[in-house]
Amino acid sequence: MADITVTEHLLLHQKRTPQATGQFTGLLYDLILSGKSISRRINKAGLLDILGGTGEVNVQGENVQKLDSIANRIMLYRMERCGALCAMGSEEEADLVRVRSEFPRGDYILIFDPLDGSSNIDVNINVGTIFSILRRPEGRSGEVSMDEVLQPGLKQVGAGYILYGPATMLVLSTGQGVHGFTLDPGVGEFLLSHPDMRIPEQGHMYSVNGGNWKYWDEATREAVSWFRTSETPAGKPYSARYVGALVADFHRTLIYGGIYMYPPDAKKPNGKLRLMCEANPLAFLAEQAGGKASDGYGRILERVPDKLHARTPLFIGSVKDVEAVEKIYARHRA
Repeated sequence: MADITVTEHLLLHQKRTPQATGQFTGLLYDLILSGKSISRRINKAGLLDILGGTGEVNVQGENVQKLDSIANRIMLYRMERCGALCAMGSEEEADLVRVRSEFPRGDYILIFDPLDGSSNIDVNINVGTIFSILRRPEGRSGEVSMDEVLQPGLKQVGAGYILYGPATMLVLSTGQGVHGFTLDPGVGEFLLSHPDMRIPEQGHMYSVNGGNWKYWDEATREAVSWFRTSETPAGKPYSARYVGALVADFHRTLIYGGIYMYPPDAKKPNGKLRLMCEANPLAFLAEQAGGKASDGYGRILERVPDKLHARTPLFIGSVKDVEAVEKIYARHRA
C-alpha cells in the first residue's frame, strides 16, 4: 500500500465528507502539528526535567503534571491561531476559551483533553490527547455563547485521539469510519496504517478499576462479576486488562474488542469521566467502528451536557459486551 498521509486521506474522501472543507482540513493540520510537538516533548521528558507534578490542582480537582500544563499550552497556542476555531474547551481550563479578536475566527469548536493519563508518564506508560470537533450552529455570530458549545455528541463532525507510546498514532473519524495513522519519524508525517478499523461484535477482555469495588452499587458489582465469570465465544474466560489511562485502554478495546468500564460509584455518583472531552469523542469513534458506548442506561452520544465539564459513567466497546451491562442495569432499575 502506498504511503498516504492524513491530509491526502481527507482529500480523497472529501466528496463523501461534507465538513472536509479547507477550513476543516486546516484545523486538522494544526491539531496534528500540536500532537507532533507534544510527542517530541514526551519522548524527551526524562531528559528535560518535565516529569512529575507542578504542585497545582486543576479545575477537576486533580494534581497537574508538568506535561499536562505543557500539552495544554501547546494546544491552546497552536489552535487559537489556526483560523478555523471560534472557541475551545480544555480539561485543564475552568472556562470556555474564546478565540481572541486579533486572530482569525472560524466555524468550529474544539473540545480536548490535552494529555490523558499524564500521571503514567513517570512510569513510561502510554498517554494520549483526546479531541472532539463541533461546528458552530448556523446563523450565529459574535462571541460564542455556552449554549452553542453544549451540544450532544451526535453533533460532532470529527473526533479522535493521538496515542503516545512505542509509536505515536493518530486515530480519527470524520463520520466515514475510523482510520489509524502512525507517525513516521523519518518523514515527520502520520501515514495511514490502520484503514477502516472495526471493533469485534464481542471481545474477550474487560477493563475496569477493581479497586473501586467497595464503592459500587449492586448493579455495577453484578456487571463486573458477569465478565469475571462468563465465557467468550471461544469458550474461554474473559481476561482483565487495565492500564489506567483511558486512551490506552480504549485503544486496546478498539483493536481487540471487549469492554472498558468506568461506572458511577459512591464517591462520584455522576461518573468521573468528562462527557465532552473524553466520553463523546471516544463514543463517536466506537460507533463509527461498529461498537457501542453507553452510560449504563442509554447512548452516550444522545446525552445533552448541562455544563462544559459535565461528567458521565462510561461503558464502551463491543456491542454484545456493552449490551450485557445495559441489561443488568435495566433489571436493577426496574
